[in-house]
Amino acid sequence: MIIVVNTKCSKYEIDKLINHINSKGVSTNLVQGESQSVIGLIGDTTKIDSDDLLALPCVEKVLKVQEPFKKANRLFKPDDTIVDVLGNKVGGGHIGIMAGPCSVESETQIIEIAQKVKASGANFLRGGAFKPRTSPYSFQGLESQGLELLKLAKNETGLPIVTELMSTDYIDKFVEDVDVIQIGARNMQNFDLLKQIGKTNKPILLKRGLSATIEEWIMSAEYIMAGGNENIILCERGIRTFETYTRNTLDLSAIPIVKRLSHLPVIVDPSHSAGDWRLVEPLAKAAIIAGADGLMIEVHNDPQHALCDGKQSIKPEKFDEIMKKVKILSEIEGKSI
Repeated sequence: MIIVVNTKCSKYEIDKLINHINSKGVSTNLVQGESQSVIGLIGDTTKIDSDDLLALPCVEKVLKVQEPFKKANRLFKPDDTIVDVLGNKVGGGHIGIMAGPCSVESETQIIEIAQKVKASGANFLRGGAFKPRTSPYSFQGLESQGLELLKLAKNETGLPIVTELMSTDYIDKFVEDVDVIQIGARNMQNFDLLKQIGKTNKPILLKRGLSATIEEWIMSAEYIMAGGNENIILCERGIRTFETYTRNTLDLSAIPIVKRLSHLPVIVDPSHSAGDWRLVEPLAKAAIIAGADGLMIEVHNDPQHALCDGKQSIKPEKFDEIMKKVKILSEIEGKSI
């Protein structure tokens, strides 16, 4: 349930209304905007009579929220959330471009790629240090050493680091060293992990699960927000369907749907969606036109010899070509990188 407060209401009247609601055992969250203020009710709202609320001069209208998510709901917060990472913004008309290799392999590799993607317009460096792999025999990443190499690349370029967290054991390390903590598709419903990162103040990149519905995806964001961390970027990375021609099936419809349901920014990962470098460009362009707030693209200086996902990685030269087209499309959409 959401209460839209009359713009002429005083702080005293709003506080009195909130205290009345809290006395019913329901928690509240007040959001004050430029044109209106709203109070979100969280908990068992069956105890609250909307007619009684409408009788109060301070209440303009009462909206019943059908979706199970509250904090992530656009009804609760009409304005787009803008996630600011070291001055690089995502959402609200700002496009975030996250680029880099699937896995950090060496100091030379990550620094070279970081320099090249920055020169082409990327404003975030993505790179895997801890890698969740289907096979236990596949390359698992350089782990802590990989984090140190990402930090070196950041020092060289100034690009904020985006990398995946797989375990609560490393939360303190990630909070200290990482700028955007990525929660991968396989951990989207690792609720213990979501609760723990909800206690941090670090921006979170939450990827959609392999077979997750849009509601399940947003509910995972709700877990994080319920802990107090509302700096969340959603990432559509393709879902598992019966189609085998591509690695996953990119759900472009999820972009406008999520943006209608939620105020959180949503970006697209065309690399994992396709699993084929040839499809990265058309999917990236389609995502921007569909309204995405950014892209996550895998870039490798030598894809043929990459230790992970070389097939879907593009070379820096191709990334530069794509970025020139993405910038034009972003301007058409009235957004900026």
